[in-house]
Amino acid sequence: MLSRIAEALYWIGRYVERAENTARLLDVNYHALLEAPLAPGTRGIVTEQWAPLLAISGTEDAFREHFDRADASTVPLWLAVHAGNPGSIRSSLRSARENARGLRDRISLEMWEAMNDAYLTLCGPPPAELEEDALHDYCIRARDASHMFFGIADATLPRDLGWSFIQAGRMIERADATVRTLMVRYRQYRGQAPVADGIATHRGLALLRSLSAYEAFRKRTQAALEPGAIASFLLLDPDFPRSVRFALGAAQRHLEEIAAADPDTSREPQRRAGRLASLLAYAPDARTFIEDEDPGPEALLEEIAALSDELSRAYFWRHGVDPAAQASPPEA
Repeated sequence: MLSRIAEALYWIGRYVERAENTARLLDVNYHALLEAPLAPGTRGIVTEQWAPLLAISGTEDAFREHFDRADASTVPLWLAVHAGNPGSIRSSLRSARENARGLRDRISLEMWEAMNDAYLTLCGPPPAELEEDALHDYCIRARDASHMFFGIADATLPRDLGWSFIQAGRMIERADATVRTLMVRYRQYRGQAPVADGIATHRGLALLRSLSAYEAFRKRTQAALEPGAIASFLLLDPDFPRSVRFALGAAQRHLEEIAAADPDTSREPQRRAGRLASLLAYAPDARTFIEDEDPGPEALLEEIAALSDELSRAYFWRHGVDPAAQASPPEA
């Protein structure tokens, strides 16, 4: 497979997954604010804010170039549709569609139709502001567009290199998003004694719903919504599709399938993925990562980024070209 085709497929997987993750995060945060409990003797304490979403997305510095404050009008606009944010839902879907447009002969017709429909529906000129009800509808449509695209891919794509590159990108993006969400949300409340039991429960509920994990957590653990149990589930559960352990294990398998097609290619990407998956598989509990920070969430994020870089170095960058001078991935 040509490196440019493999690269485009990889980034399609990442962009569509990123759009879905951002949409869910926005929608859950919006409803968490509406449903936040009041503590006795206080004047309207809420347990979720908009600013942490910027830290989760890693776009806080860029956001400050366009807005003075993070609130219910600026952050949703920035993360959903703002033209200045390359990681917004709108930008991610536009980039995925641009990559897919050049691969019409490599993906199924149904995949292209689903991607094009998402583009036409969600990627029009950005509004000056995003009304609250419109935000919910927009996020639901973006989430459903991702489910539609990946569902069609699952049903129509041969299990060849193209499938493996799309899925590797999807799982690496998913692992990154779960670590970021858990890191910011867990640290936001660690060491803060909740003023009411209802607020602690509300915080845990919002975190799990941000990753579509609430029902799975309840069925899997039967545990209370306390930070340690939630962190352990999101990091270490072997069966939940959005846990970091599951995502990295799936990425490793797809990278091994890619490497098997070309034995002469560097095995560094799957070695890194395997080491990370094993680190999580044999961790005694989540305390190693979130309390002892050995390694901490930042180290996990750096390892995931290094995995993506090694994959690019092995399959995308032209032989003999300095990676530092190589152009960025398509629309990345």
